[in-house]
Amino acid sequence: MTEIFKGSFTQQEPIPDEAISAALAVMRSGRLHRYNVAEGEPGEVALLEREFADAMGARYCLATASGGSAIATALRAAGVSPGDRVLTNAFTLAPVPGAIASLGAVPVYVGVTEGLVIDLDHLRDLAGQGDAQVLLLSHMRGHICDMDRLMQICDAAGIVVIEDCAHTMGASWNGTLSGRHGRAACYSTQTYKHLNSGEGGFLATDDPDLMARAVILSGSYMLYDRHLAAPAPEVFEKVKYVTPNVSGRMDNLRAAILRPQLRDLATQCARWNERYDTVETGLRGTPGLTVIERPEKERYVGSSIQFLLLDWSEGAIAEVLRRCAARGVELKWFGGAEPSGFTSRYDSWRYAPAERLPNSDRVLRAILDMRLPLTFSIEDCALLAGIIRAEVGAVWQGSRA
Repeated sequence: MTEIFKGSFTQQEPIPDEAISAALAVMRSGRLHRYNVAEGEPGEVALLEREFADAMGARYCLATASGGSAIATALRAAGVSPGDRVLTNAFTLAPVPGAIASLGAVPVYVGVTEGLVIDLDHLRDLAGQGDAQVLLLSHMRGHICDMDRLMQICDAAGIVVIEDCAHTMGASWNGTLSGRHGRAACYSTQTYKHLNSGEGGFLATDDPDLMARAVILSGSYMLYDRHLAAPAPEVFEKVKYVTPNVSGRMDNLRAAILRPQLRDLATQCARWNERYDTVETGLRGTPGLTVIERPEKERYVGSSIQFLLLDWSEGAIAEVLRRCAARGVELKWFGGAEPSGFTSRYDSWRYAPAERLPNSDRVLRAILDMRLPLTFSIEDCALLAGIIRAEVGAVWQGSRA
């Protein structure tokens, strides 16, 4: 098998025509700022917030400038202060511990299992120490842990859970949508997520006090009565004079682009899973390669796929990366000592202390990651799996010759 893959791992599908038309209407109006609306018009952002809240089954929703902004706003609205210790995943992306550190708080890393989810035994041990009141839970790369057990641990310890659902919009655990277990949930609409506005995000919650603080934090300029998915005005009376404005709003242009995409979310999620399942099936049985088994209670959205080369040498993994790249397959390695692109390890975020996690280090060294944009056909995905299988197999055999 010598085929070369010709597709682009960064090319997303075009923005839908309906979204382009809506964006043009906003641009022609000149009313891009969310609060710059004509008399009697709610505005695209307010409408999007209500629609997203309905789609996720939440009472309240705030649209933000980015997923990272949503996370930082949720943490601050939940009462995280400088010096506080905040539990979070050792396997995540830099904006997650970055949001914690941006508040002057301290990330405390919880280990990762071979299933690429947070280590619940380690979480239980850390929760028992009693010095952290918040868990910022990252459903990293779309992998959802046993949320029933996680909430039991956190509820027993009085720990507030804020979910980072950047990779799980539309996914669920045991019939409950991702983001609906914790106190608040944060989502991203950055280009490589499940809705695409370039940058953007959402904060969803059922907690009226948290949402009132979040709206003020986002920069509402006391115009909170223009929100359609926010608490009643009397809730804002308790917080409006003591909550700072740190800005971070979404604008009407991005909201206009997102509203038609949101209506098509379920269809898009199903399309991603067709591609994911094709690659996963093609990788099964590859010598030396571990496929991530998905729990029966998890309904995932496979917009990317990960596999493990457990206990391989760095040189052998580098050779797999080189050989796959030569055939057009772009794999990212989370185990590299130096950050590269979006990949990084917990020990590379040196603005916060980090205790070594040997079991997690073994897993992190083994993780290879591949995006699955919807511009790939099912046939493309079968080819990708075949190339990876062949090149991993060749290196595996060569290392044992």
